[in-house]
Amino acid sequence: MGRKNNKIKNLFNGVGGAFIALIVMVVVLCVFTNTFATRLNLVNLLKQITCNCLLSFGLTCCLITGFPDLSVGSHVALATVEVCMYQNLGLSLEVSVLLTLIVGIIIGATNGFIFSRTEMPAYIVTLAMQNVLRGIAYVLTNGGAVIVENDVDRKFFNLANATILNWIPYSTLVLLVAFLIINTLLRRTVFGRHMYAVGGNSSTAIYSGIDVKNIRMIVFTISGFLASIAGVLTASRVYSGQPTTGVGFEGEAIASAVLGGVSFTGGVGTLSGSLIGILIMGVMSNGMNLLQINYYWQLVVKGIIILVAVYMDQVKRSKTK
Repeated sequence: MGRKNNKIKNLFNGVGGAFIALIVMVVVLCVFTNTFATRLNLVNLLKQITCNCLLSFGLTCCLITGFPDLSVGSHVALATVEVCMYQNLGLSLEVSVLLTLIVGIIIGATNGFIFSRTEMPAYIVTLAMQNVLRGIAYVLTNGGAVIVENDVDRKFFNLANATILNWIPYSTLVLLVAFLIINTLLRRTVFGRHMYAVGGNSSTAIYSGIDVKNIRMIVFTISGFLASIAGVLTASRVYSGQPTTGVGFEGEAIASAVLGGVSFTGGVGTLSGSLIGILIMGVMSNGMNLLQINYYWQLVVKGIIILVAVYMDQVKRSKTK
């Protein structure tokens, strides 16, 4: 019993306030809307948070090592375009997805290589890559959408839209697998401990014999890989590739992670905390839609939440100094 209690305590360590806020939001939406707790809405909510979940998982790894990946939103857009174009070329679903993931790994590794080998700031490297990837997506599509035309058996559509027992989308299973793997990486491996060490104090990590450059390169590769998966599932959900997809996704994913207790400056955070932050952002967006709040005001609210999340992180760090 004691071990179980410790596990539960570790799960919510540092994110108790966020978890309480999530519960309050759910209760309020159940009271003030007639549709929030319905099966259809909950299934849609799970589908809607898929992309942000995967991006936040990758950004959690990046933030733990001390730097964000600002290119993930544009990466999602390019991945949606890629996988749909591969499908329309007549390639099988498996090959289309595999090629998209390979490109995602290459993009992530490129981010990591430039950042770690040139000592250029990660903000600048990934911000530049954000423009490069978005531009490539526009070039490939000439600014238009890529509609999937070669999916007779609906396998591509079912990737993100099919459900198990009408409750659990296939994409949620992908999230579960990603969560288990990355959580194990962070909590149970030497590599995970090295990530925290690099984010906590990179100079000390170097003197301790940790290969900081390779740690950073691998972390950004993970982020690129997860962004490409997010792009594939997003394309499946809307059944098209959109070069305009993903604008602002990086900000929302970072806010989700920071809300869940991940430090913006590195060395602190858990994947379970990020998941709670993701659920807060997802439930909030879903609730505002159900309450018919104007989309422009939704952007204002999300922007304020990003500011508050980063400010709270700064306050917590100042208290620990």
